[in-house]
Amino acid sequence: MEEAMVCAALAALTNGLQYTAKEALEVVPNEAGLYAVHGDLLAVEELAVGAVGHPLYVGKAERSLVGRDLRTHFATGKTGSSTLRRTLSALLREPLELRAVPRNLARPDGSANYSLENSGDERLTAWMHARLRLSVWVRPDGVVLDEVETAVLTALRPPLNLAKMGSLGDRRVKAARAAMAEEARAWRES
Repeated sequence: MEEAMVCAALAALTNGLQYTAKEALEVVPNEAGLYAVHGDLLAVEELAVGAVGHPLYVGKAERSLVGRDLRTHFATGKTGSSTLRRTLSALLREPLELRAVPRNLARPDGSANYSLENSGDERLTAWMHARLRLSVWVRPDGVVLDEVETAVLTALRPPLNLAKMGSLGDRRVKAARAAMAEEARAWRES
C-alpha cells in the first residue's frame, strides 16, 4: 500500500468537507470508501470523548458509503446492526433516556448486539442528525480498503472505534456498551 494513498485518505477524512446526514444523501457517492464521523462541541461534551475537529469514529464501507453511513448508522431502527449507534447509545444512555432491548424482540438471543426501544432509537437518530457530520474518502480502483482503514485508524486513534484499536479502545466505552448489552439480555416484554 502506498503512503500517498493513506495520506490522501487522512486528508479527506480530517480536513475534507463535512456533511450533515441530509446533505450527505445528496452528495456522497454510492461507492466504497472510508468515512469519518465528527461531532460538534456539544457532542464532544455530552459524549465526554474526543475533540472538535478530530474524528470520533472511522469506518469502511466495502460496497456503498451511502448504504453504510446514511442508511445504517444514521437511520432509526438500525442500532442493532450499527456499531457506531450502539456505542453512541451506550454513552448517551442517561441524557437521552435510552433503554436497550434485544436486537430481535421476537427471538432474543442473548447477544451483545442490542437495539433500542423505538422512541429511544428515534431520539438517538435526532441527536446524531443534530450533532454529527460526515467526511468521506472514495476508494480508488484496486486499493485494498481494509489496509487503508487500518493505517488511518492507527494514525487517528478515533475514540469511539473499538475494533483494530487493541488496548487503545476506551475502557469507559466498553463498560457502557457491556451495561447496555446486559440490559438487553435481561429484557422482558412488558
